[in-house]
Amino acid sequence: MLAVFAIAAVIWAMGRLMRLPGRVIGALVALLWVAVVAINLTLAPDAPLRLATGGDARIWLVLGGLVVAAAGYALILRRLRGRALQGEAARAQTGPSGPFSATELERYARHILLREVGGTGQRKLKEARVLVVGAGGLGSPAMLYLAAAGVGTIGVIDDDLVEGSNLQRQIIHTDARIGMPKVFSAQMQAEALNPFVTIRPYHRRLDAGSAAQIFADYDLILDGSDNFDTRYLVNRVCADLGKPLIAAAMTQWEGQISLYHPAAGGPCYACLFPQAPAPGLVPTCAEAGVIAPLPGIIGSMMALEAVKHLTGAGRSLRGAMVLHDALDGETRRIATRARPDCPVCAAKPLTR
Repeated sequence: MLAVFAIAAVIWAMGRLMRLPGRVIGALVALLWVAVVAINLTLAPDAPLRLATGGDARIWLVLGGLVVAAAGYALILRRLRGRALQGEAARAQTGPSGPFSATELERYARHILLREVGGTGQRKLKEARVLVVGAGGLGSPAMLYLAAAGVGTIGVIDDDLVEGSNLQRQIIHTDARIGMPKVFSAQMQAEALNPFVTIRPYHRRLDAGSAAQIFADYDLILDGSDNFDTRYLVNRVCADLGKPLIAAAMTQWEGQISLYHPAAGGPCYACLFPQAPAPGLVPTCAEAGVIAPLPGIIGSMMALEAVKHLTGAGRSLRGAMVLHDALDGETRRIATRARPDCPVCAAKPLTR
């Protein structure tokens, strides 16, 4: 019997090497199976060839039946998945924002197959407006995955230019774009990845005078800034406007992320961190360093939480914080709560 399996393996390997279609390789293996069954049905019980191929046709008939059953199950499963995709695609085309193009349906097929997203969720992503504060280490992967996921409108605000030292971790920029404003570099890369989304670049420093006006046009804010002044400003404006905020931070080998949404009953950033640390107590990445893939991990988590929030999938990080220690390979989720005496959000009404 081992010789038969060896021959079948050789047929399969040679077929793959010669790039034969799967159905041709399967037909050749099936012919081998037919020959083995015929040998065991026609030759004498003590014939050497029959003994070498198992000596009993019933073994091969049972094995063939199992293979046919498995193949039939796989075929039925593929057809059911195809019908589910077609149904979700049809529903996706009836949304208020207009139909998805055939190219978009193909692009987002893996989302549409997920029952937690589906065509309805993908339409929500297409209609969503998300603002990313900072086009650096965290903003880079967050923007790329938001664009890849099909978030319809993505704003990005940053006043910096691309520098050579950024390229160790800020993967949305390239060496050829050193000296270019980060927001325009990010726009080029995100639009190259997905031409079906709209990127709004704001090449300016975020300040108290403009933040409320800019934030008002977005459904969700992602804060990947690298200084406490900006973090507290973003948090205050989001709390004032009732906007959900996904904020993250990192240094060296560690990162953290949470969703702050006082209007929905969660804490704000100031509930957890009432005051900024003293100058020099928490060094920046430029001062302390940061391992290159860490921003990719935390920034991708920001995009993932954004997609979950916008589609309603899974359990969000409202009322929780994830801490990631890359050096030890540990990730923890801890509960957070609003402070009743928080000067930023305690008096804000809930809009559940």
